[in-house]
Amino acid sequence: MQATIATTADGWRLDRALADAVPTLSRERLKVLIASGAVTRDGIMVRDPAKRATAGDRLAVAVPVPTLPHNEAQDIPLVVAYEDEHLIVIDKPAGLVVHPAAGNLDGTLVNALLHHCDGSLSGIGGVARPGIVHRIDKDTSGLMVAAKTDRAHEGLARQFHDHSIDRRYRAIVGGVPRPAEGKVDAPLARSAANRKKIAIVAGGKRAVTHFRTMTTLRDAALVECRLETGRTHQVRVHMASIGHALLGDPVYGRTKGAQKALLETLGFRRQALHAAHLGFIHPVKSTALAFESDMPADMQELFTELHV
Repeated sequence: MQATIATTADGWRLDRALADAVPTLSRERLKVLIASGAVTRDGIMVRDPAKRATAGDRLAVAVPVPTLPHNEAQDIPLVVAYEDEHLIVIDKPAGLVVHPAAGNLDGTLVNALLHHCDGSLSGIGGVARPGIVHRIDKDTSGLMVAAKTDRAHEGLARQFHDHSIDRRYRAIVGGVPRPAEGKVDAPLARSAANRKKIAIVAGGKRAVTHFRTMTTLRDAALVECRLETGRTHQVRVHMASIGHALLGDPVYGRTKGAQKALLETLGFRRQALHAAHLGFIHPVKSTALAFESDMPADMQELFTELHV
C-alpha cells in the first residue's frame, strides 16, 4: 500500500507530521518505515524521522504487507488462551520457534499467527516479526501475547518497558534452593567467551528474578520464578548462577547421575521451563487480564517421577 500526502505541518519532526496526516499509522510504526527507506519527500528517500517537515512537502509512504517469502501464512495449530480484535494470547508448545530466522525460515509462531489472524498483525516489529511484542525460547513452553494492531503493540511494549507485566514461570531445577525463596539481581549480557550464551556481566542490562520453592522433589525442586525484568535466558542463567540450573538445560545445566538417566528414559530434551502465568492491562480496553497455563505433559511427567 502506498499513500501520498501533502503536509500542512511546518517545522514538525517528519514522523510527527506523518502521524498527523496519516492517523491510521502510529508514530512508532512510521519511525520504522522511515528508517527502512519506505518514505520519500518530493521523490527523494528520507531515513531520519527527526528531519523537519515544511508545509507543502509531498510525502509518499510505502507500507509493506507484513509477509516475506519465508513469512507466509501456515496452518499450524495454536492453543489460544484469549483473543480479540486487538491482541491474542497463545499457549506456545515447546519446540515452536517464535519468528523466522536463519535455520528456521518457516514453521514458526509468526507463520501460524499470519494464518490464524488472516494477516492482521501489528507492523511495528517490521515484516520479519509482525505482531511480536516479546519472545520466549524455542524450547520453553507457555503463555505469550502478540499484537494485532499498532495501538495494542505500543501499549504492551510500554508495560514490558515499565516491568509492569506479571510473568511467572515454573521451573524444575537441580537441588533444593536454600533459602527456599529469594531474589537474584545480576546484570546480563552476551558472553565474551561464547556469543551464543548469556552471562552475568558487570555493566550488562539489569536483570532481576524472584524465586520461591513450590515443591521439594528428589534432589530437585519445582520453583516459581517471577520476572521483574525480561532478559534473554534470564531464568536459566540466574538459577544456574545460584547452583540450581534447570534440569535438561543443554546450555547452562550439567545434569548428572540418576537425573541424567531419568531424562534420557523420559526422552526429556529441553530446559524444564514453562511460562505459567501472564498478567497485564489491556492496552486498548484498560481492563486487567490474567492467564494461567498448566505444565505440559512432559514437564508434568518429569515432576511426577521426581516427586518424593
